[in-house]
Amino acid sequence: CSNITLRREWRTLDASQRQEYTAAVQCLKTKPSRLHLNHTLYDDFPWVHSRVGEYVHDAAPFLAWHRYFIHIYELALKDECVYTGTLPYWNWELDWSNITQSPIWDSTTGFGGDGSPSSSTKGPILDGYCVSDGPFAGLQILYLDSNHYPHCLSRGFLHEDELLEQAEQLKPEKLEVLHRLDGYEEFNLGVEHGPHLAVPRSIRGDFSLLTAPSDPVFFLHHAQLDRVWWRWQAVKVKRKMAYAGLAARGSESRAETSDLLDMGGLAPMLPVSEILDTTSGLLCYTY
Repeated sequence: CSNITLRREWRTLDASQRQEYTAAVQCLKTKPSRLHLNHTLYDDFPWVHSRVGEYVHDAAPFLAWHRYFIHIYELALKDECVYTGTLPYWNWELDWSNITQSPIWDSTTGFGGDGSPSSSTKGPILDGYCVSDGPFAGLQILYLDSNHYPHCLSRGFLHEDELLEQAEQLKPEKLEVLHRLDGYEEFNLGVEHGPHLAVPRSIRGDFSLLTAPSDPVFFLHHAQLDRVWWRWQAVKVKRKMAYAGLAARGSESRAETSDLLDMGGLAPMLPVSEILDTTSGLLCYTY
């Protein structure tokens, strides 16, 4: 790949760049499904994640599958919604002590904030209420895990005293511990069961479900997790193509880099080997 793009942290974008991004995300709601389903391109992502993505958790493909998944999302923003930037990431290490106070939740230049109990007609969605501010206030979400259940985009931030347990997983010191793990299998599971889960457990609502891509912040969270992997890969040459663990959740077989990553029809299946290097032909980005 010749034209390597740079993914940037949300805070480093100016107000107009942030608003260009959220406008492109909203635009996905106006585009037809690639899966020929009775919903929009926006809804394709939570739909695929809840059906195919379920099997990549607790297994080797976790980081690799999500790297390809968020790349497809970035391309959709560019190709379908004329987005001119790159997929931003949310470095929650900067917000670890209270992620609910992050600028990412700004109502003007962010994704809106906590759900508001007074704005909900259906009652809580897994401890979350309708988001009532920002560009995604009133956004209709179609799925609740694998069920068709139309509702408003919902969040339910943990109270400050309850956040501490999750915050521990987002500390820079915790990330340093992960970076010292030398094997891919340990590192992959450490990321998944540590920072990956801590964020949705703090935000709750739609973010805490298998249909988590319904909350647009999902993609910035996973871009950060991908960046954590990218940094780990850069430490030693042998880590660059390292890949090991179970082939899929509940599988007896061991993973190989020739295993195919299934995107549920959103994009062609690809072998893991093709997405291990972010500056390879297909991906072509860095952080």
